[in-house]
Amino acid sequence: MVLGANDGIISTAALILGVAAAEASRNSILTAGIAGLVAGAASMGLGEYVSVSSQRDSEMADIRKETWELENEPEHEFKELVAIFEHKGLSNGLATQVATELTEKDALKVHLAEELGITMGNLASPIPAAVSSTFAFAIGAAVPLLSVLVFPESSRIIATLVVVFAALVGLGFFGARFGGAKAKRAILRVVVGGAIAFAFTMTVGWLFGTTIG
Repeated sequence: MVLGANDGIISTAALILGVAAAEASRNSILTAGIAGLVAGAASMGLGEYVSVSSQRDSEMADIRKETWELENEPEHEFKELVAIFEHKGLSNGLATQVATELTEKDALKVHLAEELGITMGNLASPIPAAVSSTFAFAIGAAVPLLSVLVFPESSRIIATLVVVFAALVGLGFFGARFGGAKAKRAILRVVVGGAIAFAFTMTVGWLFGTTIG
């Protein structure tokens, strides 16, 4: 969601600033911004759905394969499980005992977790991922749009930049705290990345506006 909101802020702000730099009217800027919000949110949601669906398909294929191997090659699978526990530092005797007890309780569960890192209660969920990404992008994209609505034409570019950079700083800080990373580094990344994107689109908008004018 943090990535989706960050993408929404930067891409929509870059679009708005590029159009504004071409000295377009307020209605044209808002139209471009709203179109960017809708298109970006739809693209983000669809892309996330396809990506997570592919991940889930892969997980389900691994589950079917592991189920077949347990039914048809149980001894081989047991040896694999013992080897995994030995690799983690257990002696052969203890690894065999642990593998035996866990296999008796739920062989498929332990093999999925130890061999593939899959837990049945934590499979990829395409729809929640798509919905959260769509809304995150839309919320982020709404930030520069609101600044165009609120501030007067004479200060719309400066005001939009101030609002957007403030939002990026806040988002970078939140993302860093949520992920346990250093806030300064995360903030610097998003601010510098946004500044580069804005510089490119505003330059293109200014050149386009000058040429047309």
